[in-house]
Amino acid sequence: MAEVPARCGFIAIIGAPNVGKSTLLNRLVGAKLSIVSPKVQTTRMRVLGVAVRDSTQLVFIDTPGIFAPRRRLDRAMVHAAWRGAEDADVVLLLADATRRIDDDTRRIIDGLKRSERKAMLALNKIDLVAREKLLPLAQAFDAEGIFTDLFMISAETGDGVEDLARTLAGRMPEGAWHYPADQLSDLPLRLLAAETTREHLFRQLHDELPYELAVEPESWEDFKDGSVRVAQVIYVQRENQKPIVLGRGGQRIKAVRSAAQRELEALLDRKVHLFLHVKVRADWADDPGRFRDLGLEYDV
Repeated sequence: MAEVPARCGFIAIIGAPNVGKSTLLNRLVGAKLSIVSPKVQTTRMRVLGVAVRDSTQLVFIDTPGIFAPRRRLDRAMVHAAWRGAEDADVVLLLADATRRIDDDTRRIIDGLKRSERKAMLALNKIDLVAREKLLPLAQAFDAEGIFTDLFMISAETGDGVEDLARTLAGRMPEGAWHYPADQLSDLPLRLLAAETTREHLFRQLHDELPYELAVEPESWEDFKDGSVRVAQVIYVQRENQKPIVLGRGGQRIKAVRSAAQRELEALLDRKVHLFLHVKVRADWADDPGRFRDLGLEYDV
């Protein structure tokens, strides 16, 4: 029997904010790599996830949501998303089936047309939509003339995701794998740990100030007993924001630390001692070093 050739390729997952890109990436990879939050624009950097289907290695790029940018950070995030699409073997547009073709999705479709780039389409959250409403939406997307395939999926439940993965595997070019078979991401553990804490801050703070804070790794110390000490800094932009993060009597920051620590212990399969410090840094959102750490370009 002839040996099945190895295949490997890159798939850029693009879409409007909050359509479920991070949930889909986590589902495809089988591990939590990217922030999942009901809030929009939670993914700030490119997160690369690796999955294997038979002899094929699929390298997924979870990009920040594409939207109309207002701040420097917004512009850098949108630029990173388009850059990921340009470099990929396959572009997968993920759309929210509970919405019509909204302004952000229209902007993406028009961008793909300008670049003369074909894409695959996945309508997500079909578990939340009456079946009779899906066909007209699918027809509206198909009429755009740029989609090679259409899938109806639920990244949350997994419905339809494996069919999507198998089709993507079949589209990958022949070639050696880029990563070891057991590697799930190229994201350093320190950054992954910081993103975990940022997710729990998003969940605790609701609408108070999530977009005005950042979490950065401070130190990482491995101990002989297998445990690890992780220290992180939470940056806010104004002094009056520190009490919001800390909470009354420090209760909020304790809850964030506890939740993030539990998740990190499950992820790393080891005891984690997590220490969080809150500092004011008015210019964190315009710091070139911060952009570099996130893999974003500063002057775009």
